[in-house]
Amino acid sequence: MSRLLQARSSLSRFWSVASSRNVRFLSTESNKTDEPFKVEEAETVNMPPPPMEKLLVLGGNGFVGSHICKEALDRGLTVASLSRTGRSSIQDSWANSVIWHQGNLFSTDSWKDALKGVTSVISCVGGFGSNSHMYKINGTANINAIRAASEEGVKRFVYISAADFGIANYVLQGYYEGKRAAETELLTRYPYGGIILRPGFIYGTRRVGSMKLPLGVIGSPLEMILQRAKPLSQIPLVGPLFTPPVNVTAVAKVAVRAATDPVFPPGVIDVHGILRYSQQRSV
Repeated sequence: MSRLLQARSSLSRFWSVASSRNVRFLSTESNKTDEPFKVEEAETVNMPPPPMEKLLVLGGNGFVGSHICKEALDRGLTVASLSRTGRSSIQDSWANSVIWHQGNLFSTDSWKDALKGVTSVISCVGGFGSNSHMYKINGTANINAIRAASEEGVKRFVYISAADFGIANYVLQGYYEGKRAAETELLTRYPYGGIILRPGFIYGTRRVGSMKLPLGVIGSPLEMILQRAKPLSQIPLVGPLFTPPVNVTAVAKVAVRAATDPVFPPGVIDVHGILRYSQQRSV
C-alpha cells in the first residue's frame, strides 16, 4: 500500500511540473513521446476591403449634375462624370476628385468603358429645342444609357425627370414625351432599383460663363409659399402651375441617397417627396 501511495505521489508531482512549464508530451509518432507538441501559428490572411461604391453621373458638368457630383464626394463615394465635353470648367477644388469622361450617349462604344466598376448611375441629361430634338435628348439618349447600364449589371439608376406642368406639356411636347419614354424604359429595366425624381423649377446659383445667376432670390420665396398651397396643384389644367420650386442641393441630396440606399423605394418621387426626403437625415 505504501508503494502505491508513493507512486501516486510521484505521478502527481510529475504532472504538476509538466503543467507549470506548459510542456505537452503528446506526439503522433510512438518513438517521440518525450518531445513537446509544437503548434504552428495561423497564417495571417489579408482580406481585401469591401468595394467602394462608384457613382456615374451623366451630365455631371451641368447645373444639377455638378451639385450631385459634389454631394456624392461629400458622402465618400468614388464619382465619375460623363458628358459630351468631358471635364467641367468648374474651378472648385472638389472637381479635381471627379473622374471625367467624354462620350456620346448616342454611340455606346464611345462611353461604355465609363460603366466599368459602377454600382449606380444618376442621369441629368436633358435639353430644349425642336420637338424632335427634345425627344431625342430627353428620351432616346437616356433610354440608351438605361439599357447600357442594365446590360453592364449596374444595380441602381436614378433619372432626373420633370414635373408635369399641365398646359406647358403641350407647348413642350417633345420634351415631356421624351421624359416619359425614358421613365417607362427605366421602370421596365429597373423595377426594383429605378428611381425617377420629378422636380419642378430647380433654383440655386447657376453659372453662365463667368457670371453667377442667383436663382434662389426668386425660387426660395416661391418654394415657401407654394409648399403651403399644395391643394391648388390639384386644380385641373392650371393646378400643376402651382408646383413649388426646389433647391438644387435638395435634388442632389435625394438623388445621391436614392442611388446608394438599397431600401430607398423605387418608382416616381414628386416635388413634395423630394422636399420630404431632403429634410430627412441621411443614412
